[in-house]
Amino acid sequence: MTEDTADQGQEQQTAQAGALPIVVHAQYVKDLSFENPNAPMSLQPSDKQPDVSVKVDVQARRLRQDDPVFEVSLIINAETKKDDQQLFLMELTYGGIFSMRGAAEEHLHPLVMIECPRLLFPFVRAIVAETSRDGGFPPLMLQPIDFVELYRRRIAQGDQPVGHA
Repeated sequence: MTEDTADQGQEQQTAQAGALPIVVHAQYVKDLSFENPNAPMSLQPSDKQPDVSVKVDVQARRLRQDDPVFEVSLIINAETKKDDQQLFLMELTYGGIFSMRGAAEEHLHPLVMIECPRLLFPFVRAIVAETSRDGGFPPLMLQPIDFVELYRRRIAQGDQPVGHA
């Protein structure tokens, strides 16, 4: 069975099930960085809760102009501080390759920018929790992300549809 035949089989199953016209071809860690600049002092027990800042971004690009295949990246930047001392910094770019065959062109942008990152999020959440734990800290549990609201904000800021910018 060739890759194209397998992909077509997945797409037919998706269409028959009435599900979204999204096929996940691959998922991967594109970039992961964890810095613990003040270890071992940053690992000392403390009653004070650290300040945690998490920034989220979604980036996407069409891989081929004639085919609705996209690379979507969910980017997390997490920073923790206590008393102005850096505890840890984490940067994660987690990617996926998705195809949207059968979806109308006008539906591609919301599918790519909302549904694809929604599919990636559970994996990103696990990587962030495990990496912070492996760095000597309690697991950083990301709260669910409203990708619809994130998409609306990007559109309000003038974001262009994927492949058209």
